[in-house]
Amino acid sequence: MEAYSDAVIAILITIMVLELKVPHSAELHALIEVWPHLLSYVLSFVYLAIYWNNHHHMLHMVDRVNGGILWANNLLLFWLSLVPFATAWSGESGFAQWPVIAYSVVLLCAGVSYYILQTVIIRSQGPDSKLGRAVGGDWKGRYSPAIYAVAIGSAFLSPIIAMCILWLAAAIWLVPDRRIEKMLGD
Repeated sequence: MEAYSDAVIAILITIMVLELKVPHSAELHALIEVWPHLLSYVLSFVYLAIYWNNHHHMLHMVDRVNGGILWANNLLLFWLSLVPFATAWSGESGFAQWPVIAYSVVLLCAGVSYYILQTVIIRSQGPDSKLGRAVGGDWKGRYSPAIYAVAIGSAFLSPIIAMCILWLAAAIWLVPDRRIEKMLGD
């Protein structure tokens, strides 16, 4: 399951980088015409890296995998597989309202799916399992969907504000959470 998930995420990043638009000029100011593409790519790369890191750590806490875990993992991978589409659409549109809403919805659904996967694993392994003890209250996992929902609502008023909110949510996850590493003894 880990190798499969790693491969899917690697492919998603590859798809995104292949979708990057290059300027039509060799002048530095030519980057202005592609800045939405670059900004969308960077944000999406950060999100995929965050998911990969957390997924990798989480799976090191799993003793056994069952069908429920496999299906929950596939749900997460489904939503992550839509990141390249949402990235391209939001970048191509210059952060127009509906593409930013779609991008935010994809991130919301990915966040909820990750939380579902974590919950299914803990229920399968038991609340006293390594993962159950390591994540404890998991405030980031609970509040991230709320932040994504705020981004969706904000996009109706200002897509740029919504993108800033999505950057904020990513920044929260960039702060290392050492609970799993401590539990693993890394």
